[in-house]
Amino acid sequence: MTAVRDSAVRIGLIYPELLGTYGDRGNAIVLVQRTRWRGIPAELVEVDAGEPIPDSLDVYIFGGGEDDPMEMAGAGMRESKANIERAHTNGAVVLAVCGGYQLIGNRYIAADGEILEGIGLVDVETRAGSPRLIGELVAAPSDDVNWGEFGPPRALTGFENHGGRTSLGAGVAPLGRVLAGGGNGDGTKTEGVLAERIIGTYLHGPVLARNAELADRIIAWVAGSIPPLEATLEQSLRADRLDAAMVRGVHKWWRDRMLARG
Repeated sequence: MTAVRDSAVRIGLIYPELLGTYGDRGNAIVLVQRTRWRGIPAELVEVDAGEPIPDSLDVYIFGGGEDDPMEMAGAGMRESKANIERAHTNGAVVLAVCGGYQLIGNRYIAADGEILEGIGLVDVETRAGSPRLIGELVAAPSDDVNWGEFGPPRALTGFENHGGRTSLGAGVAPLGRVLAGGGNGDGTKTEGVLAERIIGTYLHGPVLARNAELADRIIAWVAGSIPPLEATLEQSLRADRLDAAMVRGVHKWWRDRMLARG
Protein backbone atom coordinates (compact mmCIF):
# COMPACT_ATOMS: atom_id res chain seq x y z
CA MET A 1 0.00 0.00 0.00
CA THR A 2 1.31 3.47 -0.86
CA ALA A 3 1.82 5.77 2.11
CA VAL A 4 -0.62 8.66 2.36
CA ARG A 5 0.66 12.17 3.09
CA ASP A 6 -1.05 15.52 3.30
CA SER A 7 1.84 17.23 1.49
CA ALA A 8 4.83 16.49 -0.75
CA VAL A 9 8.00 15.06 0.75
CA ARG A 10 10.39 18.03 0.82
CA ILE A 11 13.93 16.87 0.07
CA GLY A 12 16.45 19.58 0.85
CA LEU A 13 19.79 19.91 -0.93
CA ILE A 14 21.81 22.15 1.35
CA TYR A 15 24.44 24.55 -0.03
CA PRO A 16 25.05 22.60 -3.27
CA GLU A 17 27.51 25.21 -4.57
CA LEU A 18 29.71 24.56 -1.50
CA LEU A 19 28.98 20.92 -0.68
CA GLY A 20 28.65 19.57 -4.20
CA THR A 21 32.20 18.70 -5.21
CA TYR A 22 31.70 14.97 -5.64
CA GLY A 23 28.32 14.67 -7.34
CA ASP A 24 26.37 14.25 -4.12
CA ARG A 25 23.49 16.24 -5.69
CA GLY A 26 22.58 12.84 -7.15
CA ASN A 27 21.41 11.70 -3.72
CA ALA A 28 18.61 14.27 -3.75
CA ILE A 29 17.62 13.35 -7.31
CA VAL A 30 17.46 9.65 -6.40
CA LEU A 31 15.26 10.30 -3.36
CA VAL A 32 12.86 12.51 -5.30
CA GLN A 33 12.49 10.03 -8.15
CA ARG A 34 12.15 6.89 -6.02
CA THR A 35 9.53 8.66 -3.91
CA ARG A 36 7.53 9.76 -6.97
CA TRP A 37 7.73 6.29 -8.53
CA ARG A 38 5.68 5.11 -5.56
CA GLY A 39 2.96 7.65 -6.19
CA ILE A 40 4.09 9.88 -3.33
CA PRO A 41 4.56 13.55 -4.27
CA ALA A 42 8.11 14.80 -3.70
CA GLU A 43 9.76 18.19 -4.11
CA LEU A 44 13.45 19.08 -4.43
CA VAL A 45 14.26 22.18 -2.38
CA GLU A 46 17.69 23.76 -2.90
CA VAL A 47 19.03 25.97 -0.12
CA ASP A 48 21.69 28.28 -1.53
CA ALA A 49 24.81 29.24 0.39
CA GLY A 50 24.21 32.31 2.51
CA GLU A 51 20.54 31.49 3.02
CA PRO A 52 19.19 30.26 6.36
CA ILE A 53 18.41 26.55 6.43
CA PRO A 54 14.66 26.18 7.09
CA ASP A 55 13.10 23.88 9.67
CA SER A 56 10.39 22.77 7.23
CA LEU A 57 12.21 20.09 5.20
CA ASP A 58 11.64 16.34 5.48
CA VAL A 59 15.17 15.35 4.38
CA TYR A 60 18.37 17.37 4.75
CA ILE A 61 21.21 16.39 2.41
CA PHE A 62 24.72 17.69 3.06
CA GLY A 63 27.35 16.72 0.49
CA GLY A 64 31.12 16.79 0.33
CA GLY A 65 33.37 19.77 -0.27
CA GLU A 66 36.93 21.06 -0.08
CA ASP A 67 38.36 22.84 2.98
CA ASP A 68 37.43 26.45 2.17
CA PRO A 69 33.87 25.69 1.02
CA MET A 70 33.46 23.46 4.07
CA GLU A 71 34.40 26.36 6.32
CA MET A 72 31.79 28.59 4.67
CA ALA A 73 29.17 25.85 4.81
CA GLY A 74 29.97 25.20 8.46
CA ALA A 75 29.30 28.82 9.33
CA GLY A 76 25.87 28.68 7.73
CA MET A 77 25.05 25.36 9.37
CA ARG A 78 25.98 26.68 12.80
CA GLU A 79 23.75 29.73 12.27
CA SER A 80 20.86 27.42 11.38
CA LYS A 81 21.65 24.76 13.98
CA ALA A 82 18.43 25.34 15.92
CA ASN A 83 16.33 24.92 12.76
CA ILE A 84 18.09 21.68 11.81
CA GLU A 85 17.70 20.28 15.32
CA ARG A 86 14.04 21.29 15.45
CA ALA A 87 13.33 19.64 12.10
CA HIS A 88 15.06 16.44 13.16
CA THR A 89 13.19 16.33 16.46
CA ASN A 90 9.96 16.66 14.48
CA GLY A 91 10.79 13.69 12.26
CA ALA A 92 13.16 14.90 9.52
CA VAL A 93 16.01 12.77 8.17
CA VAL A 94 19.63 13.90 7.79
CA LEU A 95 21.98 12.40 5.19
CA ALA A 96 25.50 13.83 5.41
CA VAL A 97 28.33 12.74 3.12
CA CYS A 98 32.09 13.28 3.61
CA GLY A 99 32.53 16.99 4.45
CA GLY A 100 28.87 17.15 5.42
CA TYR A 101 29.39 14.15 7.69
CA GLN A 102 32.26 15.93 9.42
CA LEU A 103 30.17 19.09 9.84
CA ILE A 104 27.23 17.36 11.57
CA GLY A 105 29.73 16.14 14.15
CA ASN A 106 31.34 18.09 16.96
CA ARG A 107 34.41 19.44 15.18
CA TYR A 108 37.05 19.00 12.50
CA ILE A 109 40.67 19.52 13.57
CA ALA A 110 42.98 20.45 10.70
CA ALA A 111 46.61 19.38 10.40
CA ASP A 112 47.76 22.80 11.66
CA GLY A 113 45.51 22.51 14.72
CA GLU A 114 42.85 24.90 13.46
CA ILE A 115 39.39 23.83 14.62
CA LEU A 116 36.28 23.96 12.47
CA GLU A 117 33.29 23.61 14.76
CA GLY A 118 30.41 21.41 13.63
CA ILE A 119 26.79 21.45 14.78
CA GLY A 120 27.07 18.48 17.17
CA LEU A 121 24.09 16.60 15.74
CA VAL A 122 26.05 13.39 16.34
CA ASP A 123 28.90 12.73 18.77
CA VAL A 124 31.82 12.35 16.36
CA GLU A 125 35.10 14.19 15.91
CA THR A 126 37.33 14.31 12.85
CA ARG A 127 41.05 15.01 12.62
CA ALA A 128 43.08 15.54 9.48
CA GLY A 129 45.17 12.48 8.68
CA SER A 130 47.53 11.00 6.13
CA PRO A 131 47.59 9.32 3.71
CA ARG A 132 44.42 10.38 1.94
CA LEU A 133 41.91 7.53 1.68
CA ILE A 134 40.91 7.14 -1.97
CA GLY A 135 39.17 4.26 -3.73
CA GLU A 136 36.30 1.83 -3.57
CA LEU A 137 34.73 1.37 -0.15
CA VAL A 138 32.42 -1.46 0.96
CA ALA A 139 30.76 -1.69 4.36
CA ALA A 140 28.49 -4.26 6.00
CA PRO A 141 25.72 -2.22 7.65
CA SER A 142 25.44 -2.30 11.42
CA ASP A 143 22.68 -4.43 12.89
CA ASP A 144 21.16 -1.52 14.79
CA VAL A 145 17.66 -0.62 15.98
CA ASN A 146 17.92 2.75 14.24
CA TRP A 147 17.27 1.08 10.87
CA GLY A 148 13.66 0.66 11.92
CA GLU A 149 11.16 -1.99 10.82
CA PHE A 150 12.94 -2.88 7.56
CA GLY A 151 16.25 -3.65 9.24
CA PRO A 152 19.67 -2.98 7.69
CA PRO A 153 20.19 -2.98 3.93
CA ARG A 154 22.73 -5.24 2.24
CA ALA A 155 26.41 -4.37 1.86
CA LEU A 156 26.93 -0.71 0.96
CA THR A 157 29.28 0.42 -1.81
CA GLY A 158 30.77 3.79 -2.65
CA PHE A 159 33.90 5.70 -3.54
CA GLU A 160 35.81 7.48 -0.79
CA ASN A 161 38.16 10.44 -1.17
CA HIS A 162 39.05 12.08 2.13
CA GLY A 163 41.86 12.79 4.54
CA GLY A 164 39.73 12.83 7.67
CA ARG A 165 40.02 10.36 10.53
CA THR A 166 36.66 10.26 12.27
CA SER A 167 36.17 8.88 15.77
CA LEU A 168 32.75 8.01 17.21
CA GLY A 169 31.78 8.91 20.74
CA ALA A 170 30.98 6.29 23.36
CA GLY A 171 27.85 4.34 22.50
CA VAL A 172 27.55 5.86 19.00
CA ALA A 173 26.79 3.29 16.29
CA PRO A 174 28.71 3.25 13.02
CA LEU A 175 26.86 3.01 9.74
CA GLY A 176 28.74 -0.21 9.10
CA ARG A 177 31.86 -2.36 9.31
CA VAL A 178 34.53 -1.84 6.66
CA LEU A 179 35.07 -4.78 4.30
CA ALA A 180 37.23 -2.90 1.80
CA GLY A 181 38.64 0.62 1.93
CA GLY A 182 39.27 3.04 4.77
CA GLY A 183 35.91 4.29 6.06
CA ASN A 184 36.27 6.35 9.22
CA GLY A 185 40.01 5.65 9.09
CA ASP A 186 40.54 5.75 12.85
CA GLY A 187 41.71 2.16 13.18
CA THR A 188 38.36 0.71 14.21
CA LYS A 189 37.39 -0.60 10.73
CA THR A 190 34.11 1.28 10.94
CA GLU A 191 32.38 3.42 8.34
CA GLY A 192 30.16 6.40 8.98
CA VAL A 193 27.64 6.93 11.74
CA LEU A 194 24.05 5.80 12.26
CA ALA A 195 21.65 7.46 14.66
CA GLU A 196 17.88 7.91 14.75
CA ARG A 197 17.04 9.14 11.21
CA ILE A 198 20.66 10.29 10.74
CA ILE A 199 23.24 8.82 8.37
CA GLY A 200 26.79 10.14 8.10
CA THR A 201 29.09 8.47 5.58
CA TYR A 202 32.21 8.75 3.45
CA LEU A 203 30.46 6.92 0.59
CA HIS A 204 30.26 8.91 -2.64
CA GLY A 205 29.04 7.56 -5.94
CA PRO A 206 26.51 9.08 -5.23
CA VAL A 207 25.78 6.69 -2.39
CA LEU A 208 22.02 6.46 -2.96
CA ALA A 209 22.42 5.73 -6.67
CA ARG A 210 24.73 2.85 -5.79
CA ASN A 211 22.59 1.60 -2.90
CA ALA A 212 18.87 1.71 -3.69
CA GLU A 213 17.99 -0.09 -0.47
CA LEU A 214 19.61 2.68 1.55
CA ALA A 215 17.60 5.28 -0.37
CA ASP A 216 14.42 3.36 0.39
CA ARG A 217 15.24 3.23 4.11
CA ILE A 218 15.40 7.04 4.10
CA ILE A 219 12.11 7.34 2.22
CA ALA A 220 10.43 4.94 4.65
CA TRP A 221 11.67 6.96 7.63
CA VAL A 222 9.74 9.91 6.21
CA ALA A 223 6.77 8.36 4.43
CA GLY A 224 6.14 5.16 6.39
CA SER A 225 5.62 1.75 4.80
CA ILE A 226 6.41 1.84 1.09
CA PRO A 227 6.00 -0.73 -1.69
CA PRO A 228 9.08 -2.25 -3.35
CA LEU A 229 10.27 -1.15 -6.77
CA GLU A 230 11.76 -3.17 -9.63
CA ALA A 231 15.50 -2.62 -9.33
CA THR A 232 17.32 -4.59 -12.04
CA LEU A 233 19.49 -1.69 -13.19
CA GLU A 234 20.26 -0.56 -9.66
CA GLN A 235 21.34 -4.03 -8.60
CA SER A 236 23.46 -4.40 -11.73
CA LEU A 237 25.33 -1.21 -10.79
CA ARG A 238 25.71 -2.42 -7.23
CA ALA A 239 27.12 -5.77 -8.40
CA ASP A 240 29.57 -4.03 -10.72
CA ARG A 241 30.85 -1.80 -7.91
CA LEU A 242 31.16 -4.76 -5.54
CA ASP A 243 33.34 -6.42 -8.18
CA ALA A 244 35.50 -3.30 -8.39
CA ALA A 245 35.91 -3.23 -4.62
CA MET A 246 36.84 -6.89 -4.47
CA VAL A 247 39.99 -6.08 -6.40
CA ARG A 248 40.99 -4.20 -3.26
CA GLY A 249 40.39 -7.06 -0.87
CA VAL A 250 36.80 -8.25 -0.60
CA HIS A 251 36.77 -11.98 -1.41
CA LYS A 252 34.58 -13.32 -4.20
CA TRP A 253 32.64 -15.48 -1.73
CA TRP A 254 31.32 -12.33 -0.04
CA ARG A 255 30.03 -10.98 -3.36
CA ASP A 256 28.32 -14.30 -4.14
CA ARG A 257 26.79 -14.45 -0.69
CA MET A 258 25.40 -10.93 -0.91
CA LEU A 259 24.00 -11.30 -4.43
CA ALA A 260 22.43 -14.66 -3.61
CA ARG A 261 20.22 -12.88 -1.09
CA GLY A 262 18.48 -11.14 -3.97
